Order: sequence, then C-alpha cells, then structure tokens
Amino acid sequence: MANNKLAIIGGSGLYDVEEFTDREMLSIDTSWGKPSDQILKTKYNNNEVFFLPRHGRGHFISPSKINFRANIDALKQLGVTDIVSISAVGSLKEDHFPGKFVIVDQFIDRTFARNKTFFDDEIVAHVSMAHPTSNGLMNACEEAIKLENINYQRGGTYVVMEGPQFSTLAESNLYRSWKADVIGMTNMPEAKLAREAEIRYASVSMVTDYDCWHPDHENVDVQQVIKVLLDNAAKAKNMIKNLIKNFENHIDPNDPANNCLDVAIITAPEKRSQKTIEKLKYIAGRVLNNEN
Repeated sequence: MANNKLAIIGGSGLYDVEEFTDREMLSIDTSWGKPSDQILKTKYNNNEVFFLPRHGRGHFISPSKINFRANIDALKQLGVTDIVSISAVGSLKEDHFPGKFVIVDQFIDRTFARNKTFFDDEIVAHVSMAHPTSNGLMNACEEAIKLENINYQRGGTYVVMEGPQFSTLAESNLYRSWKADVIGMTNMPEAKLAREAEIRYASVSMVTDYDCWHPDHENVDVQQVIKVLLDNAAKAKNMIKNLIKNFENHIDPNDPANNCLDVAIITAPEKRSQKTIEKLKYIAGRVLNNEN
C-alpha cells in the first residue's frame, strides 16, 4: 500500500489547490520534453500527492499542444501509480446539466493531431484499452463525490474532439446519436498513455454547458463556461481532499493497467536498440530491463 502514489491532473479552471500548504514545485525533464508546468508535490493527511495543471497555470496551452507524453512520463518518474483526471466538459444529454459530475468509464477518440503512444520508434507495443479506466479509482472518486453531496453519474462515455473550436451543431447531434454522455478535448491520448505507462487512470468530468445542441440554451461560449468552471473547481478541490484520504482503500489488484506491458510488447529483443530502451526507461523499464 505504501508504494501507491496519487496524482491529480487538473483541467480548465483547476490550476492549483491552494489549500495544500506543504508545497514543493518540481521541474521535471523527460525524453519527450517538458510537461505542461511544474508539478506540485505536497502532503495531505500524511499522504504524498502530486498535482499537474494540464493547460499550465494561467491556461496557456491549447488542447492540441499539450505534451501528453511528457506529462505522463514526468508523473511516472515521480513514482505515480494512480492518476485522476479532472476535466471540464460539455453535456450531450439532457440530464447532464451544468454543475453535474460524470465519472467516465469509456472514451471515443476523435483527435487526429496528437502523439498517442510512447512506442513509436523501434519498439512496438499494443496495450488493451477495452476498459480504459480503473474500477477501483472510480470507486474512490464516487465515494469522494458523495461526501460533498455533488450531483453525479457513475459511468459514461466521453467523446474527445480535437478542438480548440467547439462543435458544429451537426457534430454535436452526431455524437448524441452515438449515445455519448459528454464531450471534451483532453482525455485522449492521456488515458492511452497512462495505460502504456501502467498507471491506473480515472476521469471525473465536470459539466459546464450543453455544447450547442440544446434548443433552450445559448450556444456555448467561454464566458459562460468560466462562470460554471469557478463553481465546479471549488467542489472539485473538496473532492480531491476526500480522494487523497480514501484512494488506497480501493486499489484493485486485478486492474487492467497493472503489469499490462507483460503481454503488450511485440518487437523482438534483438531489434530494440539501447537508445530506445533508455528513452523508455521510466515507461517500460520494468519489462525491457528484465528481458535484457
């Protein structure tokens, strides 16, 4: 249990948790460049926890420009075993009103301009994404949300669009026809990379708007989103504190992320250069070093 470390990746509106007074800001270098910003290392309730603002503090990184690989590699370097993503999203269903939280368990990846794997040079790996989120972490998130009396839904599908523009009406209606629950711009390839890094992952989506499909609501705009974001962020910070206290109680020994690289790497050992093995030392060193 003592080796489990939690990281929170904060999305739009969640750039810090000011209540964390035991603060150390870490600058991490990775084989894929710098992460979005310095990573906050803190202790809360005697638990070590890390916080990374996905868009940078002050929100200066567009969704397509986020260095997702550097973010995940940096957290892996720090020994992170569990990531909870907290993201602002649009609603694709009538009953997902602004202010509601959705604990996502599935994704539809519609992004096209991003680096989506650590295994793109010499070493090829195919990890399963059938169940992209951790059931144990979702249990922890649900418990943490309940303590704050936040209106929420357990389970839902998140459409990840490229952005940074919001949807056209035709696109929004298409995604609704797929029975998806929410739409956002950032959980892919984040969830895929976390799986490749053997980090358990969960996603809590905070609804800010009805995208553009709802006939009784104005089309989404940034000012409208910011207003709801501020309220959601306050609720999310309390949820995070509850989560830090309880997440280790929900570790799933059978989680699909645990040791998934054991059956994922297909490249013959003699085809793997030492340079690439070194590049992947944090992500896949457990497997590659045992095979060499």
